Amino acid sequence: MARTRKVTVSTDVHGHTAGWAEAEPAPAPDPTAAAFFDVDNTMMQGASIYWFARGLAARNYFTTADLARFAWQQLRFRLLAREHAGDMSQAKEAALAFIEGWRVDDVERLAEEIFDELMAPRIWAGTRRLAQRHLDAGQRVWLVSAAPVEIGRVIASRLGLTGAIGTVAEIVDGAYTGRLVGDLMHGPAKAEAVAQLAAVEGLDLARCTAYSDSANDLPLLTTVGRAVAVNPDGTLLRRAREHGWEVRDFRTGRRAVRIAVPSTAAAGVLVGAVSAGLALHRRRRVG
Repeated sequence: MARTRKVTVSTDVHGHTAGWAEAEPAPAPDPTAAAFFDVDNTMMQGASIYWFARGLAARNYFTTADLARFAWQQLRFRLLAREHAGDMSQAKEAALAFIEGWRVDDVERLAEEIFDELMAPRIWAGTRRLAQRHLDAGQRVWLVSAAPVEIGRVIASRLGLTGAIGTVAEIVDGAYTGRLVGDLMHGPAKAEAVAQLAAVEGLDLARCTAYSDSANDLPLLTTVGRAVAVNPDGTLLRRAREHGWEVRDFRTGRRAVRIAVPSTAAAGVLVGAVSAGLALHRRRRVG
C-alpha cells in the first residue's frame, strides 16, 4: 500500500529550486487488530504438509511411489469419513505417530530446509501482499494451519509474520512422543484457537480479518469481523457471495488444475504417507 509523501520545495538566492520528499510516518501499531491466514491454498499453492513429505522423500525417508500410494489411501479415507459424519478420531490417533522419538530440533531443521527448497517458490505473491498490508498497518499477522505448528512457525518466520497456530505434538525431553496435545487444528478448532489467542493478546475479534480458501474454515471466517475468501472452493465461494465477503483469486485455470491433486490429498498425507513412509524407513534402518 503506497504511503503519501510530503514534498518540500525551496528556492536559493540564484533562483534555483530544490525539492525533497519526506515519507509520512508509519501508522501506529493497532494492538487490538490482527489478521489470520490459512496456509494451504491460501498462503501457499497446494498443502504445506504435502511439500514437507515431498522433501522427506527427496531425502530418502520414503519413496515417491510410497507418497502417491499413501496419499491415495488417505484421500479415500477422507471421502469415506465425510460420508460418515466426518469422524476424525482415527486421524487424531495416527496424526503425528510418524515423528515418535524424533528430536524437535531435527524436525525444525528439516522444515526450514524444505521450506526454502519447495515451499518458498509456491507462496502466492498476492496473498503475501495482503499479509504485508496488515503488517504495514501495524497489525499482527498469524498463520492458522492444520499442519504441525513447527511447520507453520517456519513459514511465518520466513515470511516475517508474527507467528503461527497449528497442530501441537506432545514433547518430552526434547523429543516427540507421537501423541497430540489437544485436537487437530481443523474446522472449529481453528476458531477456538483464534478466540483463545485473542483473549491472551487483547485482540478485538470484530476488528480482525481472516483469510481462507476452504469451507472447512467457515467457523474461523465467521468468528472475525472481516472475512476474505482466497482461491475459494465452490462451497466457500457461494457462502462468500451470500455474505458479501471479499473474494480474491490468484489462480490461473491451468495452475489450479496442477495443484488440485496435491492439495486434496495432502490433508491426509500427515496421517498416511508420512507416518507410514517413515515407519518403513525406521524398519529399514533397524533391519
